[in-house]
Amino acid sequence: MNLHQFRFVQEAVRRQLNLTEAAKALHTSQPGVSKAILELEDELGVDIFARHGKRLKRITEPGEHVLKSIEVIMREVGNLKRIGEQFSAGQRHALDRHHAHAGTLRAATGRDQAARAIPQGEREPAPGQAR
Repeated sequence: MNLHQFRFVQEAVRRQLNLTEAAKALHTSQPGVSKAILELEDELGVDIFARHGKRLKRITEPGEHVLKSIEVIMREVGNLKRIGEQFSAGQRHALDRHHAHAGTLRAATGRDQAARAIPQGEREPAPGQAR
């Protein structure tokens, strides 16, 4: 069971059970869509669609329940994506704020250590000392 199968079922319903149109809308092949839906039905142990030969004719009663669950799942997937986007944007914003407040680091050290560790142009004399 996977999200691709759920999308295929949703798109088949949106396209009035026309798998060729569903496949075009999803930029995939019709046999792939058909196979994925059959595999989902097999895994669930119910027919989502009533068929006449290879053509989908209608949504079955269990299929209506499956479709409602798929809609809830896909809505929650969308919510998860939005959370991720918001968190990522929040992280970037927090980092931007952090870097915007970058300032001066003052460290007390002996003259010899400062000479080796801090480049000449970056050093400030201690208060009360001449440059």
